[in-house]
Amino acid sequence: MDGETLFTIGDLARRTGLTVKTIRFYSDTGIVPPTDRSPAGYRLYDTGALARLDLVRTLRDLGLDLALVRQVLDRKVSVPEVAAAHADALDVQIRTLRLRRAVLRAVAERGSTPEEMDLMHKLAKRSDDERRRLITDFVDDTFGGLDANADFVDMLRTAVPELPDDPEPEQVEAWVELADLTQDPDFRAAVRRMAEYQAAERARGDDTGLHHDLTETVRDTVGRALDAGTDPASPGADPVLDALTARYAQTFGRPDDADLRRWLLTRLEIAGDPRTERYWHLLAVVNGWPVPPSLAPVFSWLTAALHARTGR
Repeated sequence: MDGETLFTIGDLARRTGLTVKTIRFYSDTGIVPPTDRSPAGYRLYDTGALARLDLVRTLRDLGLDLALVRQVLDRKVSVPEVAAAHADALDVQIRTLRLRRAVLRAVAERGSTPEEMDLMHKLAKRSDDERRRLITDFVDDTFGGLDANADFVDMLRTAVPELPDDPEPEQVEAWVELADLTQDPDFRAAVRRMAEYQAAERARGDDTGLHHDLTETVRDTVGRALDAGTDPASPGADPVLDALTARYAQTFGRPDDADLRRWLLTRLEIAGDPRTERYWHLLAVVNGWPVPPSLAPVFSWLTAALHARTGR
């Protein structure tokens, strides 16, 4: 030890910015043990202890607990291993804080009650796996055991809510509403009725696949009637309805007759729950997708036109 510079606790405190009490605690617990003692019994530390104390301070500033600090100092784990693990932990904390911020902003904008705020916070904290499981449970409950439209069921299963790491308040609000909607027994019953209808149609040999071209035709044709202010019950709506029923007859291989119109009306009424469209709207908001334009006015017009001509 001859010729080597030794430091008192007071010297270490001045050099590191730590308090004497903190250094004494690290010394008492064996994290930074003294190198020697003075003739008067005071603890003395060498440059190695000073370096060790600097590392302790850095690790503690990064948020590591004392048990992990000791493992690093004793070389039971490496600094890169600790850094990687701690960075992962910080990522989780940062994401949690961002979610918390989004919830608070949503609460501020909505004027939510404490109960609503608590619910929003709990739902927002759910993991991606939990959000996927919520959708999976919803699909299993509403379509399970039925020979429904496979393409539509697959689309439901794969289209899951994915809150971004730094969500906007409206994304949190949409996720909370979506979670509530998928757990609503009345909505589940409505979707189940739709699935049962599809299964019955398939059993009769009717094509219940997804018909995007047909949907676009209905949107464009009825959209023009809406823009023109055409009353669905008026004679002016007849050419519009005739064109659409002819297209449905062609698509589904059915005669364009009164039975087709009754069948189409039933189909629209079963699938016309506005909450179904709301489901896809909320999912798009949560995931940051383009929100599809509403088809509710289009199919409401078509349903009203059919009602006026079928006596139902």
